[in-house]
Order: sequence, then structure tokens, then C-alpha cells
Amino acid sequence: MFAFNPERITMMRRCLLTFKPFRIFVAGIGFFSVCFLMTSLGGQFSPRRLRDTPFTIHTEVQGGMESRGVLRKISDMLEIILKRIDTLAKLSNTSGSHRLEELSSALDRFQPVGLVERIQAIAQNVSDITVRIEQILQKRRDGIVGQCDIPKDPGYPDCASKVDWMRARWTSDPCYAFYGVDGSDCSFLIYLSEVEWFCPLLAWRNHSSQATVNSASKRQAVVRSDLGPLLEQLGTGKESLSFMRRRIRRLAPQWATAARRLHKRLLGPQRPQNRPQKRVLVHVGFLTEESGDVFSPKVLKGGPLGEMVQWADILAAVHVLGHNLKISMSVKELQGFLGVPPGRGSCPLRGPLPFDLIYTDYHGLQQMKQHMGLSLKKHKCHIRVIDTFGTEPAYNHEEYATLHGYRTNWGYWNLIGRQYMTMFPHTPDNSFMGFVAEQLNQTERIRMQKDKINNMAVVYGKETSMWKGKNRFLTILHRYMDIHGTVYYETQRPPEVPAFVRNHGLLPQHEFQQLLRKAKLFVGFGFPYEGPAPLEAIANGCIFLQPKFHPPRTSLNNEFFRGKPTSREVGSQHPYAEQYIGKPRVITVDYNNSEEVEAAIREILKAKVEPFLPYEYTCDGMLERVNAYIQHQVYLQLGTHTQIHTSWFTLKEVPLLPGFALYPQDFCHLDGPFPSANESRTWPGNPPSPFTPLPNSTVLAWASNATSAPCWPPVSALRLLLAPDACSCVKACQDVGLVCEPVFFPIINIMEAFSGLGVQCQALEVETKHVFPAVSVERGECFLQKESLLFSCAGESPKHRRVCPCRDFLRGQVALCRDCL
Repeated sequence: MFAFNPERITMMRRCLLTFKPFRIFVAGIGFFSVCFLMTSLGGQFSPRRLRDTPFTIHTEVQGGMESRGVLRKISDMLEIILKRIDTLAKLSNTSGSHRLEELSSALDRFQPVGLVERIQAIAQNVSDITVRIEQILQKRRDGIVGQCDIPKDPGYPDCASKVDWMRARWTSDPCYAFYGVDGSDCSFLIYLSEVEWFCPLLAWRNHSSQATVNSASKRQAVVRSDLGPLLEQLGTGKESLSFMRRRIRRLAPQWATAARRLHKRLLGPQRPQNRPQKRVLVHVGFLTEESGDVFSPKVLKGGPLGEMVQWADILAAVHVLGHNLKISMSVKELQGFLGVPPGRGSCPLRGPLPFDLIYTDYHGLQQMKQHMGLSLKKHKCHIRVIDTFGTEPAYNHEEYATLHGYRTNWGYWNLIGRQYMTMFPHTPDNSFMGFVAEQLNQTERIRMQKDKINNMAVVYGKETSMWKGKNRFLTILHRYMDIHGTVYYETQRPPEVPAFVRNHGLLPQHEFQQLLRKAKLFVGFGFPYEGPAPLEAIANGCIFLQPKFHPPRTSLNNEFFRGKPTSREVGSQHPYAEQYIGKPRVITVDYNNSEEVEAAIREILKAKVEPFLPYEYTCDGMLERVNAYIQHQVYLQLGTHTQIHTSWFTLKEVPLLPGFALYPQDFCHLDGPFPSANESRTWPGNPPSPFTPLPNSTVLAWASNATSAPCWPPVSALRLLLAPDACSCVKACQDVGLVCEPVFFPIINIMEAFSGLGVQCQALEVETKHVFPAVSVERGECFLQKESLLFSCAGESPKHRRVCPCRDFLRGQVALCRDCL
């Protein structure tokens, strides 16, 4: 039996009552001390520090090692105290003499008087450290306060509001922390001045390390004839990529031959050209997984191939021309090539864009907007959008499209019209990119003439839906010709295809070419619109028969064109073939008129045609055209008189210097002095106008003694005319054998253009409307264009006669004028 000492038990209970709140007090003091030290010193005691960013503000803390030692001692002592108190707490509800003996021993070791002295010493050390930290922070404030005040600079009116936004939202995207934002006003101002451009640069910052725009590459582009490196770079993994690889490999001999001819004709010693090698990124947005990529699974099932044909040819052309090419087929690759910061796309790129030129599509453009943030606005002059059906200026200008009913799902990007590149030259406001159709060599031509079957027809329609409702037409055609089809099916023959049609199923491209070389007729059913197959058929010696549309199909009356950013009226399945090739190789008839159809078939059976391919759709033609675009639409050197620059997408009304008509040179330097509406000027040679009439014509040309700034196409190609009322400039120029040229709009947007055309202006106004410059039919008022993005060849108004800039063009190369090369 053990004897119990009542006095010791009483003391123990009193101590335990004291120890519980005491433990909370000590823990609180320790936790507060640690948090205060870690926060105030900005992580000086942390064993691991984040990588310094360009915006880190370093502060040297004197006595850092000593402070670190004190903190370690505080931590060790608090740990001992808490362990001992935990032991006592566990014993508070137990009984037994052995427990009491342990408690007595613990109390003997605890020495409460010494503990109080130790805590007092700790408190004094914490007080000393606090004073020292306050001194350091005061020195830091004395050095930076005033330097990080929000600047009141009229040149940066949005700076203060942007700082307020950053205070509230800087944690909303990890990219801000990536660029060094830490929640302080200094980091906000550094970011908003050095990464974004809403605030002025801070004078106390070292800007010597700021990235500067690289000068143009001094390395010259050398024409390549070997496409092997391109095939390796393109990669595999998708059926769409395999299709493109097969196409590039099949056309490789034609590309190589065209490369040698181009080098000799344009780039050789007789006509040397300065051709800096461009850094080119090709991002095929519609084939990325992020966009859904509905095309790849359909490659082997009769799906559309026209877009992949064009992209394969763009890759080949850029490679052959000798430029530094990168290919992106995913958003991850796009981010890597562009150097996009991590996060949700709120931050712009820092530094220059690593590419001179980016080819993409609408899907890719949306992806770039999502991941480039504000950088898209800054760098979009480098972008070219491959756009099959074209985008007109009225749909492209976001504010104008929204206010006037032109807003669609695809337009409103506020690009320069020529940054959109089409498959066919149907929209002069855009650039014509095109593609390549296979050409027959002499041996293949001879063999084809022997194999041709005069009464053989091949139908243009790989999907069963294209054959619906065509039985009446096919019955008429079957009276005269054997009909062949290439309709895709998996197990059973599709019922939409009549029994008298010999269906070959979906054929590989080379087998389809062999089929065309035997056929006399290639038959269109009205869809797909403007594809490459009709040109391939004509190149293989076929006649193309297509339906005429009554009324013409537009975005207003046709589901396929609905939502597309164009008002173009499509009068047949393939308007290019009808307009630029025509009879006898292209026959356009009303399929609902049986007599007209039969007459056309009889005419086709009698006709004899040779294989034909427009020059612009040959490898030579595409290389010539793409080379001209890259040479003249990217980084042209501007003259010393064009040093007035504002934001590239804004038009400024600035009076012209005497004798100069300044206008855009390339898409990254679009603003120069622009004419004031009521300003007259004296032209060199003192003519009344810079325009002069052509002999026996109402068309005007640029006067030879009128000075102009250099541009491309050159001003010597300009032809000025006044269109009839309710007529677009596209049609007005076509009617006189010319094409509308939007580059010349800024030149003719002057009052002298009206006087040169014999228009007596009752008034002269500057307004925003996509049909200006024009003259009012009823009142005789003359209108100049106020917004440069709305200069448009398309567009017509029954109330106005448009002033139209036209130009000539090379035979077989409508994109280029006679003086363009």
C-alpha cells in the first residue's frame, strides 16, 4: 500500500488548472511569433524560395542568420514545453500511485520558476526582432514610397483603373504571379508598364534588359527542291495528316520542278531579289483536338478534303520558298511555339513575337485569342487566316457589324481584309491563296488521249446525301452516257444511287485521278461548293457540267452560307470555273430544265477539249503568288516620310504633306498621314488632279507626274472609275476587264477623285459606311470614308454610285498585276 500526501495532490490539481490556459497562451505566442516573422521578412527564413522573377524587389535583412537562430530556439523551447504539458494533461484524469509518482517526478523536473524566466527572455527577443524588422521595413518604405505611387500621366489614362482591377483580381490567373505580381502596388505598376502597356515605365527600374524587337533576319531564303524534311516535320498519328503527307509526296516532283524554274526566273542572277528568310508558323486549328477535329475521322469515309488539300499545299509552298517553318497541330504546340505564359490567357506575351508570319484558320484564331490574351491585339498584323469562302469588311469590323446587322459567328476580328486568304479569287478584299491541282506531263497526256471514253461520265459526289432528288437528271444523262460514281459505303450499296450507276466506292486520290483520265464528263450536283475536284477533272481532260442556281445562293437564303461573313451571291456550284475557264470546258445549265440539260449533253459529246489548268493553280503559279505576298505584305521598309505611327488598326485624319499620297505599306505599319475632307493641295507638276483620263475611256489612271509613296501593287496599276448605282466595285471593275484592288482605296479617298471623274459635289462629308467613297444619286453629295477597315470592294447601295479603284492582272494569275513582279 502507498501513502498519499494530501498537500502534494492539492498542489498537482492547482497546477493542472493553471497549465491548460497556460498551454494555450504559450502556443498562441509561439504561433503569432512565427507567422509575424515569416510574413514580415518575406520568406527570409524559408528553406526553399521561389525562382526570382524579372520583377522581384530584393531587400537585404541585416542579422538574418542571428534572427534565424533565435527563431530556431523559440521553436525548440515551445516544443519542449508543449510535450511536458501534454504529459501532465494526460495524467489529469488518471489514478494510481505509480501515476502519482510519475507526476511527482515530472513536477520536480519542470521547475516552474525557471520556465517563467525563459519565457520572459523569449518575449524580449521577439520584441527586439520586431523593432529590427520595423526598422528594415521603414527603410524599404522610405526608398520606394513615391516610386510606386499611381502615376497621373495623360498619355496613360487607364493606368489607375487598371491598378484597381489588379488589386482585386490579380490572383484570378496564375500568369500574373508568373510575371512577378505579388499583390503590392509596385508589382502592379511594373507589370502594367513592362508586360502590358497601360502605365508608363517606372524611372527607377532598370530597362536595359527589356526585350527589344529583333531586326529583320539577314539570312536569305534559299529555294528548296527536297520536300523530305517537310514530310518528317509534318508527323503522323491522324488520318488527316496521313492524307496531307501522301499528297505532298505525290506532288513532290512537280514542286521540285517548279522550284527550279522559280529560282531561275525570279531569284536567279539575272533578276536578283533580296529575300530575307521569314519565321513562319502554320497552326491548323480545325485539325486540333480542342476544336473537335471532325475532319480526320471522315477522311476515309467520303468527308471533305478541300481544306486539307489547301493546307498541304501551303506547307509545301512555304517550305519550297526557303522559309523557317514550324507546324502546330495542337493547342499545346501552339503555346510552346508562341511562348505563352501559364494560366488562363489573361496575360500577354512578353517580348517580340517569335514569328514574322502565322498562317491559321478561324478555329486557330479563336485558340490564339484564348491563350495570347492582349498579345493577339498587339501581334495580329502577323496573322493570315485561311478562309475558304472569304470575309468582307462590313462583317470584319466588329462595331460596324454589330450596329448594322452584319455580325456573324465568324467575322468581327478587325483584321485588314487582305489578311484573310481564300481558296478561290472571289473576294478581292481578301488575298487569294489558292491551292495546286495535279498537272499531266507529256507522257501522261498521250496515254490519256488513248484511254479517253467519249460516253463516260463521273459524278462529283462522295456522300449519299448529294444524290438525293437527282433521279430525273441522272435518267436523262444515262440515255447518253455511262455513269460512274465514287460514293462511300460500308456494307450495302446506298439506295440513293440508281442501279444503272457503276459505283467504285471511295477511291484513293491516285485511283480517282486515273478514273478522271478515262472520263469525258465530270458532273456536279450543286454541292460541295467551290471545291478542288472540278479543277482536277478539267486538268485531266474532262468537261465539267454544273447546275445554275435560281436565285443565286447567299447567306440570306441558303443554310450552308448562313452565318458566313460574306454577302456574295453564288450563281453556280463553281463560280470560278464558270467565270475564269468557261466554255467549252465548263457548262452551266439549269438542271430543272430537261431540254437545256439534254442540249448541253449533246454539245459535250461533240466537243473535243485538251487538258487545261489555270496557271494560278499550278505549283509555279502558287509559288509565284505566295512569294509575292511574303515579300510585299510582310515587313516592307517604309520611307522616311511615313514615320507618323499610331495604333495599327485606327484611322487618323491627318492632312497630307504636299505632293504625297501616303497609305499602308504592310499590315504592321498601316497608319500614315490621311487626307482631311476639305483640304486641297498642289500636286507636283501642278496638275489640277493626280488622276489623268485614259484614251477613249472614262477610266482614270494615276498621273505620271504625280508623286506617290511606294506601295504594292504599284500605283502604276491603278485604274479609277465611277460605278453605276446599286453596283459593287467588284462587278464594276469586272465589267471593264479589271479587278478591284483595295490597296488603292486610301489613295482615291480624296476630293480630287470626284473632280477627276467629273462629279460636281454639292457637299463633301466624311462618314463611316462600307460603300464609301461614293456620291449620292439624288442629292449629289460626295462622301469620303472615315474608317480604314471599311474600305471595301464588296457592297452596293441603290442610293449611291461608288468610286472604285481597279487594276489590271496577269493572264492566269488574277492576284498579281502586270507590274507586281
